Amino acid sequence: MKYAIVEDGGKQYKAVEGATIEVDYFPAEAGEPVDLERVLMVVEDDEVNVGRPLVVGAKVQASVVSQVKGPKIVVFRYKPKKRIRRKTGHRQKYTRLQIESISLEATKG
Repeated sequence: MKYAIVEDGGKQYKAVEGATIEVDYFPAEAGEPVDLERVLMVVEDDEVNVGRPLVVGAKVQASVVSQVKGPKIVVFRYKPKKRIRRKTGHRQKYTRLQIESISLEATKG
C-alpha cells in the first residue's frame, strides 16, 4: 500500500492513492487538478522515506471533487441568574480531494 503524509493549511493528512480527503477550503472548481507539494513522508510497501522536514522530489497529485460543509456546531453561552443567553452556530467549509497519484522522484547526490 502506497501512502503519503502531506501538510496543507497547517494540518497533516494521510493521502492514499484512490482515496478522498477533506482539507480546509480553498477556491477551486470541481475537476480542477491540485498538486500538494508539502510531503512529509512517503511509504511504499516496506520502503519509508521521511523528510527533513520535507521529502525532496515528492509530489501528490489530486483533483477537486467538491466543496462541502462540515457538521453544524452549536455554541451556547449561558450565565445563570444573569439573563444572559447567546446561541450561535458555525459550519466549516472543506474542499474534498481525490488522490490521483503519489510520485517520488529519485534524487541524485
